[in-house]
Amino acid sequence: MSLLHQIALTLIPNVGHVLAKSLLAEFGTAEAVFRADKKQLLNIDGIGEVIAGHILGNNAVQLATLQLESLRKANIEALFYTDDRYPQRLKNCYDSPVILYYRGTADLNHPKIVSIVGTRMATPYGLSICKQLAEVLQPYDVLIVSGLAYGIDVAAHKESLRCGIPTVGVLGHGLDRLYPSAHRHTANEMLGKGGLLTEFPLSTAADKENFPKRNRIIAGLADVTIVVQAALKGGALITAEIANSYNRDVFAFPGRITDEFSQGCNFLIKTNRAGLLNHAKDLVYYMGWELQNKKQGLQTQIPLGLSGTEASILSLLGQGSLRIDELALRTDLAQSKLAVQLLNLEIKGVIVCLPGSVYQLA
Repeated sequence: MSLLHQIALTLIPNVGHVLAKSLLAEFGTAEAVFRADKKQLLNIDGIGEVIAGHILGNNAVQLATLQLESLRKANIEALFYTDDRYPQRLKNCYDSPVILYYRGTADLNHPKIVSIVGTRMATPYGLSICKQLAEVLQPYDVLIVSGLAYGIDVAAHKESLRCGIPTVGVLGHGLDRLYPSAHRHTANEMLGKGGLLTEFPLSTAADKENFPKRNRIIAGLADVTIVVQAALKGGALITAEIANSYNRDVFAFPGRITDEFSQGCNFLIKTNRAGLLNHAKDLVYYMGWELQNKKQGLQTQIPLGLSGTEASILSLLGQGSLRIDELALRTDLAQSKLAVQLLNLEIKGVIVCLPGSVYQLA
């Protein structure tokens, strides 16, 4: 298939991604679309005289020729939505881009992908959550995605890089520029430890209307979207709403009811649009992610500052999950007293309670 014509398909005025896919479904290839005659084109729903004229004209192909030459010079990949390297999670979304432009080393089909979004006006509370997320997720072999914007986005990227986690920034403009330019150093570091991704061709400016489109890619790339801090209006809530529409998991960190940039998170949780995270470890639990040789490692590593009883409980759970009645027998504690100890360990984040009062190491 011709990459030239695939790019040209996205450069036809008034032809969006959904209509482009309809054309491909009808004619089989992008090249065949440009070989079609006017009568064939007008038989396609959504194609009228004006769009047919744009397709029959040679302008889109001419623009694509220039675009392809520039992409090759800049070592930028063009990923068509039928390519193996195209992110399959995103491909399953009805409005996924026909083409993505990519520079980087990360696998966009990584086994575990987490999107982290939030306000541009991040507070120390939000920044501390980004740090915690990166540190907790580091052993779980994840890819972290965000939008390289001010605030939570760039904090998520920076913390990922600090912890050696690959991270991809989704941009609202072409890859021949960077907005905001203040994040160029971070972006350059990401090219070797993640990447930069966009649906917009070269020479596309960072126009305001591009960023809601960018948000659907952030949501569609990932298994789960996490909202760290957000006001009631803004891109983070849009991304969460899109992730919900894609039937993806969404979680949010709550905040004080008087904090402007926690109101969005609290709203998502209150309206069941997002699950509540009190700690980054909660995400690992909800997603069911496990470390290799987890039991062996945790059996020998008892956290500091625990009582003797708490340490005994952890030692037992290091051998496998146990019901509360089994724990009571093995610790020789009344269930009422054991329940208090278990609650303390849950609060400390070292164990989790499963349905049926079954406990296991976090």
